[in-house]
Amino acid sequence: MTPPPSPAQVQALFDQIAPQYDALNTRLSFGLHHVWKQMAVDWAGPMPGATCLDICCGSGDLAYLLARRAGPTGQVTGVDFAPRQLAIARQRAATRWAVPRAEITWVTGDALDLPVDSGSIDAATMGYGLRNVANIPKSLAEIRRVLRPSARAAILDFHRPKSLAVRQFQQLYLDNWVVPTARQFGLASEYAYISDSLRRFPTGDRQVELARGAGFASAVHHPLMGGMMGVLVVKA
Repeated sequence: MTPPPSPAQVQALFDQIAPQYDALNTRLSFGLHHVWKQMAVDWAGPMPGATCLDICCGSGDLAYLLARRAGPTGQVTGVDFAPRQLAIARQRAATRWAVPRAEITWVTGDALDLPVDSGSIDAATMGYGLRNVANIPKSLAEIRRVLRPSARAAILDFHRPKSLAVRQFQQLYLDNWVVPTARQFGLASEYAYISDSLRRFPTGDRQVELARGAGFASAVHHPLMGGMMGVLVVKA
């Protein structure tokens, strides 16, 4: 297993893949990432008028879904430390259908030091970010800090399945579909890191333990796709 990338390397990686990020994710997931993101927003449970936060917002899918749920009286902040991802998020939000939604503010920031006041967030999401932070317990503690009492966050990411057969299938999928497809976009090396990141990433059960250690009142991990994906739902 290779050593984990440094925060600067992760930032550079996500800036590098930013222009192709959305098209590649849709192709690699056969469009299912849109379904998983909607499920995460549903579990976060934003109400009309809510103040919401999308951490590691990337190109803005989850932030946009939060904004639609929060409505025109709500507020949404999308935080990411990759400037090129934020630039694309701003552009995409400006050109989407004009549906009633909350205003979205895009902010450059670190998941380990969120630029958000304590106890100010009604609902939060994080998509494909927890696996890439340098300190998972600290990231969870930051999410706990910014949530209001009883508010929820939903954290979507790839996972290591418990089943050996599904793990073998996942590795075949990564080796024979993800990396070759990324190679067509000139991003083979950028996506080859996923296998090692999955081996380092805590299992769903361990994530629940870490969330309780971070001070959450409750934590539940929902496996998806046979455990290859999952959503950690936490409540302050």
